Parts: sequence; structure tokens; C-alpha cells
Amino acid sequence: MKYISTRGAAPELNFEEAMLTGLARDGGLYVPAQIPQMSADEIAALAGLTYEEVAQRVMRPFIGDAFSDDEFGEIIARAYDQFNHAARAPLVQLDSNHFLLELFHGPTLAFKDFAMQLIGQLFQSALARRGERITIVGATSGDTGSAAIEAFRGLDNVDVFILFPHGRVSEVQRRQMTTPSESNVHALAVDGDFDDCQAALKDMFNDFEFREEVGLAGVNSINWARVLAQVVYYFSSTVSLGAPHRKVSFTVPTGNFGDIFAGYIAKRIGLPIDRLIVATNQNDILHRSLTGQGYRKGQVQPSISPSMDIQVSSNFERALFDAYGRDGDAVTQLMDELQQGGFEISQGAMQYLREQFDSGRASEEETLATIAQTLTSSGELLCPHSAVGVKVANALRDPEVPMITLATAHPAKFPDAVEQASGVRPPLPPAMADMYDRAERVTRIANDLGALKGHIKGHIRA
Repeated sequence: MKYISTRGAAPELNFEEAMLTGLARDGGLYVPAQIPQMSADEIAALAGLTYEEVAQRVMRPFIGDAFSDDEFGEIIARAYDQFNHAARAPLVQLDSNHFLLELFHGPTLAFKDFAMQLIGQLFQSALARRGERITIVGATSGDTGSAAIEAFRGLDNVDVFILFPHGRVSEVQRRQMTTPSESNVHALAVDGDFDDCQAALKDMFNDFEFREEVGLAGVNSINWARVLAQVVYYFSSTVSLGAPHRKVSFTVPTGNFGDIFAGYIAKRIGLPIDRLIVATNQNDILHRSLTGQGYRKGQVQPSISPSMDIQVSSNFERALFDAYGRDGDAVTQLMDELQQGGFEISQGAMQYLREQFDSGRASEEETLATIAQTLTSSGELLCPHSAVGVKVANALRDPEVPMITLATAHPAKFPDAVEQASGVRPPLPPAMADMYDRAERVTRIANDLGALKGHIKGHIRA
């Protein structure tokens, strides 16, 4: 299995190399050169298997010879051992033919745990075999950072630096990043928004001297292994509702496009997905793009669903790569235009994207109303991001086709917004009950690339 860059000018890599590299040297994102296929019989055979068994069968063709079957199986088992629900990703029925996929039963209460816990184990195994150490730098709008710190804390051969926008994540999200005491993890509060953090991260990867000096690696959704891990729960949930014998649709609240792109890959593999619906909050660049209004950066508007407060969705580049016939030069030109503010999507590419994705948006008022209405109608308490998904799903779903809306975080990660909407303040799970009493370790830092690189170089363990 080989991986190629969306910009066409980086060397082909195998799975392990692509995972450890993160961002390609030409600035692009790695994608499989070919998408492995699963037959209807192979999909049907997933019924009744554990989540871990489904994960092994779905991901194995993408791994190639990077890990043996036994080694990969042990990695998967360790990755999901800390989840507090036996089903890992259980389905809850909200309404007739409308289901909620609960993706918040991992150690940091967010869907990012499905990918990050697996990546932590994959990195540890690969680095131990290679005798190498690396420096992971990540940018987060809230959940990726805490999931990365949880996955890599205490590892001897990894230093982790997470950039997050100062004052623009929830208190629970912040404390999940700042309260771990292990010396190899560092939380950096950047004076800027998430797009500033993400831009700094890409600039670091494109500084090849710095990249080599610190052994830079990335675990943001730019990392293909992140996307691959998220493909699995599309299979586990769809099969539980009768696939491959009937189609299922998905609504995905997303800012960076990684979670919905995983659904697109699942469909490319052979999963009978009817519709993939992108749900955005008021920072709606994806909705605007998918409705023919061009891909243009706006001003980030802080919201009650802060993990979606994004104006540059990095994984959208992977979708554009396919929409433009896998033409790396065309994607490179688009990304150059994005640096100047944005670009128009060609008619042919727009037709391709519209065949793959639908979209909708939810205002702040609609999000709050959906939290209250869903609690009344089903007894399910939603986080604001999940509520964005449910609102859009209710507006766009076909009542004859099962709809699965992804619940991306536990409501306790956003207690103020949930309480404002519902009158109920969701408590943290018992294992996190003392989080507000733990000491924080955090460095506030200017939105300055030189300052960020200097801090990282100065805090790497020898």
C-alpha cells in the first residue's frame, strides 16, 4: 500500500512512513494511491463482531506490511482498552429512523480518542522498532489537543507540544490539556484563533531545517492514520442497522472536514452510504463552499461549539484532490490562491463534490433550541457540536432512510452552553471529578512563529 501527496511533488511512502511524516514535504496531505475495496459479503460478515474486530478487518488493507496481523491486533486492543463502553461507539435512537452515534466514551470524552489512542500505540510500536524519538506538534480547536496529550503522555521517545487558541476553548477542554503532569507534554496557549495555530503548524512542517532538527511529526487530522481510524465507526454503526442490505445516511458536525472525509473513504471502500451531510455552525466555510459560494476565508466568530470555529478546513484539500481528478498541480494552485484569501471551485469539481456531500448550518439560537428539544423528546443530552449535527439532520434527512448523526463530544465538556440551553449542568464522569482541583501547566505565547519554534527547541528532552 502506497501513499501519495495531494500536491503531487512528494515521494510515495508506505503506511508507517506516511504516519510518521504527517504533512508531505510539498505541503500536501497523504492519501492512499488506491482505495482497497470490501465486497458486500465481507461487509455483511462484520455483523456481530466486536469493535476491535471490525477495526482490524477495515483498516488492515491500508496498513500493508508495516505491522504484522498479530502486532496490529494487539495495538488495536490496547488502543480501545480505556473506553468506558463495551460497544465503544454505541447507537442511541432519537426518533423514527434517526440515531445518535455516541463517540464520547473514550478517555477524553470526544471522538478524537478513536484515532488518537490508536495513533499513540502505532507510534510507540514503530518508534521502538526504529530506535527513534520524535517531537509531536499539534494545533487544536479543543478536542484534538487533549486526546493527543492523553495518548502520548509519559512516553519516553515522544515530546508533545499542543497549540490552542487562548480563551477560545471550553474550560474542560483547556484543563484536559493543562493538568497532565508528565514532563513530555506541553500546552501552549496562543494569542490568536485556531486558524493561526494551524497555520503555524504548517509553517513548521515547511521549515525543513527545523523539521529535521526536532524530528517533527504531526497528529492533527492532516495525518492519514487519524482519518483511517475514524473510518471504522462508519462500518460498525452501518452494519448494526442492516448494511449492506440497506443504505444509511450520516450527518457529521465538522469544522476541519476530517470526520466527514472518513465517511467518504468508507463509502469509497464499499459501504452503502446514501448521503453524507456536513453540518457547520456559524463558521460555515464548508457549507458555503458546498453550495457554490467559493472557498473563501472569513473572520472566525467565537461560538458555543468552539471545536468548529474554523475558517480553513485542512482536510477539504483531500476532497478537492479527488474532485479535480487527482491533479496535484491543480490542488497546488488552489492552495496558493487560498493564501490570497480564497478560490472558486470549478464546475466539474463542484459537480463531483455535490454528488458526494450535502450540507447545512445551525445558528447559535438553533443549536441551543436543539439541545433543549432533544432532551425533552428523547432524554438525550447533547453537546453543542452534536446539537449542530442533529439540527441539520432533522432539516435534511429522508424519513425513509436511516440517519446516523455523530455525537462528537460528551455534554460535560461544554457545561455552560448545555446548562444555558437545558437547565441541566452535566457532571464530569467520576474519573474526572477532581479536574477543577488539579494544578495547571500552561504557557501563554504570542502568535509568532519564531517564538513558537524557540520554545519548542528549548523544551525538548535530551
